[in-house]
Amino acid sequence: MKTNPAQLTPATSRLVAEVYGRLDYGALAPVYCYEGGDEFWRVKRGLCQRLGNRVAVLLRKKLPRHGRSLYVGAGVAELPALIMEMTERDRAVEPYNLRRSEVVTLNRACRSVPLIFRAVDAGGAKGLFDHLWMVSVLNDPERFPHLSPLSYGRSNPLTLDPAKFDRERRIVRALVARCMGKLVKPGLVTTTTEEVLWIAEWCHRHRVTYRVGTRYYPTALVGDPICFIQIGKNYQQAAEKVRQHRSRIA
Repeated sequence: MKTNPAQLTPATSRLVAEVYGRLDYGALAPVYCYEGGDEFWRVKRGLCQRLGNRVAVLLRKKLPRHGRSLYVGAGVAELPALIMEMTERDRAVEPYNLRRSEVVTLNRACRSVPLIFRAVDAGGAKGLFDHLWMVSVLNDPERFPHLSPLSYGRSNPLTLDPAKFDRERRIVRALVARCMGKLVKPGLVTTTTEEVLWIAEWCHRHRVTYRVGTRYYPTALVGDPICFIQIGKNYQQAAEKVRQHRSRIA
């Protein structure tokens, strides 16, 4: 049966639905909300799956087979993309998430899928990747309370603490440097429109060419639009490097 290019395959869609159906939303409620978590997931659950599937379809068109993807801060919203990469592109994926309670919940829901979330710093990931997913990480208001308001244009100059802001900026730059250093050039970065400037800054510092996609795509949880950034040229050559690396470590 011919696959609809605008949809995930039926097998992938079923697998995504099964994983979402096994998620313990009660356990996830305090992870995503200080209060009202049950209502949050009642509203967001279906939307998260639908928009996640759409992004996964878009990503499928951009990723070659047999590559490797590094997911930084991956959670519930990333499940469709992660599952699609494994089932439809035969790719290796490594999702990282520092929120241990969410990682436990995700791994329980993914027991029928060869997908393991890691509750450690993604900067310690080993090897090379041809795709980096970094969505709503560098502007996380919980982890970067002094930097995040500037990312969204909501900072108050009267209350901004320059020292704390500078410390968080150094942390963000270091994380970007560690992750971008693992990306084969050329490669692909999936990020939000608010985080593009950090990727662009790294590229300028290292004199690496990049091209930000002109189309943006909505997300369900944080609401930051997603975009794709091509890093360098000759993406297929980069994919071949990753395939060779993957075969050596298999």
